[in-house]
Amino acid sequence: MDKVHVKLGGILFLTLIGIFIIDQNIKMLFVDGFRYYTECIDLILVYNRGVAFSMFAFLDEWLKYIQLVMVTGVLVYVLYLKKICYAIPVGLLLGGAFSNIYDRFVHGGVVDMVYWHCGFDFAVFNFADVMIDLAVIWLLILNFKTNLCKN
Repeated sequence: MDKVHVKLGGILFLTLIGIFIIDQNIKMLFVDGFRYYTECIDLILVYNRGVAFSMFAFLDEWLKYIQLVMVTGVLVYVLYLKKICYAIPVGLLLGGAFSNIYDRFVHGGVVDMVYWHCGFDFAVFNFADVMIDLAVIWLLILNFKTNLCKN
């Protein structure tokens, strides 16, 4: 492996592991019984058997394997690109994705806990979901602003 792969892989792996650990620790608080209610946001426990807004829940056990293949494809593609500027956003994306997939294996569904209900009802989500969304926005910016990612 060349220096770029080592640096890219190291940054990506540390980001991935950090997000995974943070997300799993937050989720364990809720699995162990933590709840908190306010006028706008409830911190509750929900097991999401699908993806965003419970879509594709009908795929049941297949969903976690499909996601695992897709996420592995993202990892392989980013390592193929050898662009260090993708290391942190892809680490965020993969950390969140692997944490949610891990939930499917351990809990039978993704552990979600943040429920926004002020003015309108929004989907219940978790820290990993926020990191995935942040990563997607970051990657879109990197791809549309070509001068931001030179290496």
